[in-house]
Amino acid sequence: MAEVLPLEGIRLGLTATDKWDAIRQCGAVLLELDAVEAGYPATMLEREKSVSTFIGEGVAIPHGTDESRALVKNTTLGVLQFPSGVDWDGQTVNICVAIAAKGNEHVAVLSALAQILMDPAQAEQLRTSSDPEAVRALLESIGKDL
Repeated sequence: MAEVLPLEGIRLGLTATDKWDAIRQCGAVLLELDAVEAGYPATMLEREKSVSTFIGEGVAIPHGTDESRALVKNTTLGVLQFPSGVDWDGQTVNICVAIAAKGNEHVAVLSALAQILMDPAQAEQLRTSSDPEAVRALLESIGKDL
């Protein structure tokens, strides 16, 4: 678990001016975690221009384009919480789960994340938690099958 969702990749209580700022912050976290090469964050912005990464329950999953997988060093998640919300094309996002996935590992990561978020109570915990350890425990199933 530590390598897929390191504790230092969980950032709570953040603010963002708009979705583009939130996505840039997601890219910066993945860079800080040494999960991606320098060009990856720009591809996260490109992805958002073509397909929204908003998935419901106040959550967006910013990630790079299919072509950018070559820039991923390690499958890694970052969790960024924006308690005041970020306007995401008319929807409010409070949690961004930044994803950098090698090869086809994104399928397992997205599937595990969807299973967690299908429970509105768990999604609410992500949106409101003030404890990085609690967030990590909630997402512990992600990465177990990689």
